[in-house]
Amino acid sequence: MRISGFASGMDIDQMVKDLMTAERMPLNRVEADKTRLEWTRDAYRDYNVKLKELDDSLLDMRLSSSLMTKETSSSNNAVTATATSRASNGSYKMEVTELATSAINVSQNVLTATGKEKINPFQTIKSQIEDPDGSRLNGVSTFDEVNELTFTTSKGDFTYNLTEDDTLDTILTKITNEDNGVRAFYDTTQDKVIMESDIAGDNRPGEKEIDFADGSGLSKLFGMSSAGEIGGTDATFKYNGVELTSKTNQTTLNGITFTFNNVTADTPAYVNISDDTDAAVDKIVKFVDQYNSLVDEVTSKTREERYSDYDPLTSEEMESMSEREIELWEEKARSGLLKNDSILMDGLSKMRQAWMGSVESDGNFKHLSSIGISTTSDYMDGGKLVIDEDKLREALRDDPTSVDSLFTNSSDGADRGIFNKLNDAIDQTTTRINDKAGRSTSQIQQYSLGRELQNMNTRIDNFNRRLVQVEDRYWSQFTAMESAIQKMNEQSNYMSQQMMGGQ
Repeated sequence: MRISGFASGMDIDQMVKDLMTAERMPLNRVEADKTRLEWTRDAYRDYNVKLKELDDSLLDMRLSSSLMTKETSSSNNAVTATATSRASNGSYKMEVTELATSAINVSQNVLTATGKEKINPFQTIKSQIEDPDGSRLNGVSTFDEVNELTFTTSKGDFTYNLTEDDTLDTILTKITNEDNGVRAFYDTTQDKVIMESDIAGDNRPGEKEIDFADGSGLSKLFGMSSAGEIGGTDATFKYNGVELTSKTNQTTLNGITFTFNNVTADTPAYVNISDDTDAAVDKIVKFVDQYNSLVDEVTSKTREERYSDYDPLTSEEMESMSEREIELWEEKARSGLLKNDSILMDGLSKMRQAWMGSVESDGNFKHLSSIGISTTSDYMDGGKLVIDEDKLREALRDDPTSVDSLFTNSSDGADRGIFNKLNDAIDQTTTRINDKAGRSTSQIQQYSLGRELQNMNTRIDNFNRRLVQVEDRYWSQFTAMESAIQKMNEQSNYMSQQMMGGQ
């Protein structure tokens, strides 16, 4: 039971509130420290995201021969090509005499027996067959005649049992969706079913690609004849004068994938392969720009000014401030969270060492400087890289293999490539950040800052319980004071009345 100032005339509510404000000051400090710790954790995690983005880009750069890209051109559009890094530079003569084709079979006649209206592919097959007034599927009279479709392809024997609920659409979809080497569809314009191999080439020499017995369900229902198939053919071509075949209109030879778009007739296609130096330069420049951006951010963050007078705001403080004032205050309060941070600075140092260290490979280039890449002359840049593109382009043009080795050698010794060393440095830094700040999916006890936060939560809970007890004590004391004053007032009034009565 709390009594508030009736006897004393004092504002007990405000007095208790002021006393509790003083009592809460140590708690406010702990809560501010907790907020700052959460901000620090989140700042670490932000850099882990940036490191992962750099590492993801690095994955492509680390691929074997990633910088030895090839450029292709063709004298005849009938043949186009792409080349891997394994392809030898030079000119390749291609003569295509026949393209690969897929086997195909089409209904001999229209499916509708009356010829007056097209088949409705969504109407059940049974109703289309047995309704004398409707369109008839190829004139079949009873559903039992065609309730099973069987055929053979290069992938095996296949049987499809029709149900009374099947429509033309559902059965053709079943055939097409199964891995049977065939696709089937209904052509509404011609009122015919078309079946064709989904792979080109002559895959069953001497036999039909889509084989079925005449008089079977497939023949009766769709009006197809096995003899009506137009068989698939292999592509035939000459590669530098040597006659070869391919099941498809694409073939890979010597690291070059040739695509046949047409026959070459009397004009052979000459496919030229050369090093794509510009693509390799662009790749390196783009990656270095991303790296420099990260260096900028880390350098800026570790040199950021710390404002010790700006603590995280309490909810009561925010209530008395405008949004702009809160924004400016928090900008100061968040500043310097990672000032001189050893993890980020060590990580940056390891990445600089990866770039600038020597690579004892068999190639002609052992340092980045020899191919036109170096650090800026201003030490305040934090080790950002600059590229002499002309020198880099010259190195790639003269000896692309050595440049590639300098960057991508995957050994663990002195000849380990720069990109793999950089990946090692990123992994080490990421691990240290994870140990300290965890990931978004980490449990609070799994990282060091989390364990500190857990301890703070315990302290805050204990402090809040104590504050409840302190506030109750103040109210008890003020209530006792009010009761005493009330009794004193009552006694004083009684004595005054007695004295007045005695006169």
